[in-house]
Amino acid sequence: MAKDRLCVGAIAGAFGVRGDVRLKSFCAEAAAIARYAPLYSEDGTVEYTVKLGKPVPNGFAARLGGITTREQAEALRGARLYADREKLPDLPDDEFYHNDLIGLTVLDTGGTVIGRVSSVQNHGAGDLLELQRPGKGNALLPFTKAMVPTVDLAGGRVIADPPEGLFE
Repeated sequence: MAKDRLCVGAIAGAFGVRGDVRLKSFCAEAAAIARYAPLYSEDGTVEYTVKLGKPVPNGFAARLGGITTREQAEALRGARLYADREKLPDLPDDEFYHNDLIGLTVLDTGGTVIGRVSSVQNHGAGDLLELQRPGKGNALLPFTKAMVPTVDLAGGRVIADPPEGLFE
């Protein structure tokens, strides 16, 4: 997916029998996902209008333009939905869209390359940067101010200050 679109949600399956989907929002304000429509498929070839229905566990019942049957809705299970970046709010200086962090080079405070950010994960206790380390396999780095004091998007790098032995 191009950097001009960001993932804002995913379809968790069908909801009901009339083509509604169970929509999981990845937005800070969950209901804001509808304001960012139209939403796009990952490859950008399909565009969806979005009408949110009632809140359901872990998301919303939602109507996507062009989806009219339960079978069509169920076929979209697992699909991620993307919004145009210009429709999303600007972030404060110390916050970042995950998409902007992926691909950045990670250096320690001495300037030694640790790896490259391959993904950003969150399993409930805060964000983790997954690093691809040359010849050493992947590692996870907590994305906290203490562990990652500097993010330089323009320079394409992250400065990390991991505790001794974290990557051994």
